[in-house]
Amino acid sequence: MKEQSITSHSYTYIQNENQANTLKKDLSRASQIALDCEAAGFHRYSDRLCLVQLTTDTATYILDALSFDVSPLLRSSLERPEVQVNMHGSDFDLALLRRDLSINLRGLFDTQIAGALLGRESLGLASLLKDYHGVELSKKYQRADWAMRPLTEGMLEYAAADTHYLNKLSDQMHNELCTRGRESWLAEECQALEESSSAQRSEEIDPVSRVKGARELTLRQLTALRKALQWRDKLAREKDKALFRIVGDGPLLEAVLINPHHPRELFDIKGFPKGLARSNGSDLVHVLESAAQVPESELQSYPSRPRAGSRRSSPETEALLEALKLVRNALAVKLGIAKGTLLSNAVLTRVAKANPKNLDSLAEVEGMRRWKIAVVGDSLLEVIHRG
Repeated sequence: MKEQSITSHSYTYIQNENQANTLKKDLSRASQIALDCEAAGFHRYSDRLCLVQLTTDTATYILDALSFDVSPLLRSSLERPEVQVNMHGSDFDLALLRRDLSINLRGLFDTQIAGALLGRESLGLASLLKDYHGVELSKKYQRADWAMRPLTEGMLEYAAADTHYLNKLSDQMHNELCTRGRESWLAEECQALEESSSAQRSEEIDPVSRVKGARELTLRQLTALRKALQWRDKLAREKDKALFRIVGDGPLLEAVLINPHHPRELFDIKGFPKGLARSNGSDLVHVLESAAQVPESELQSYPSRPRAGSRRSSPETEALLEALKLVRNALAVKLGIAKGTLLSNAVLTRVAKANPKNLDSLAEVEGMRRWKIAVVGDSLLEVIHRG
């Protein structure tokens, strides 16, 4: 078991279950836990979970999720609603916990959401800790490769720092929310985030839709781009590197446009790695040439938005939406929170299209939480009835 000091604090680095006896006892009596995760997606092909950092009322722990299965240690505490789990900007970490550890977290308190509901201008953890505690968080290892082993002491200290003050910060923000009568707002938002992270996402997204400029390509160029993206994906998987570390979208799109017949032509593309052109350029050229052999009948167009025509709003709906925005904007200023925190434009658009006549039908609109209805519901209906 390894222990290192961070200013006046310490952490325990756990690399196997035999080192976790103290943690087990600590978690069994904890009423709140600060939690953070580190993944490898910035460097590696897979964004797999690498570290889990925990701070209880008495200690901070770092679990090496690549060395052993940490889920049996965490599941009981993280899935009990009565244990408050303090996190910051938790949406990605919640998805990691569910995907890699099969843990559906409950009892979430997200300090980023709390900050938004309190009308804080800067919502980053570093900004909040500086404002509330005068603590300066280092950004030195923000883009570190968390899948590397062994981890340096500096990396471990950086990872531990993210949860050291999170319980105290959550307590302060909770008191502030209670004072302003907004604690139920946070509970609803966090519950919605928990539920959305548990939802299965089965939709397959055409990879060309993520490439800027792909919409302007011909059908055959789109086919070539799909093949090039598959080639890059296979290479990234084999090398265990993030896709952009193989070659960026822009240079790959440029390769499709020039349709090279020899690897040396890839050297002229700005941003295309010369080492990649030398080692794998011939393969890419063959991949792009194979697109020319695809029959016309098999060429696929750029993915269109589903039922785009049916979603076009009528002039009356557009006029109602603008009126609803005015009400939303005025109330957001009065409450001292961002317009999108109160009601996003997407939710307001759904309200305008649904044209609800009472609070019950307004509550059926996706994204309308109970607290939002209590705060802005009557004002929205007044506009709708006036129209």
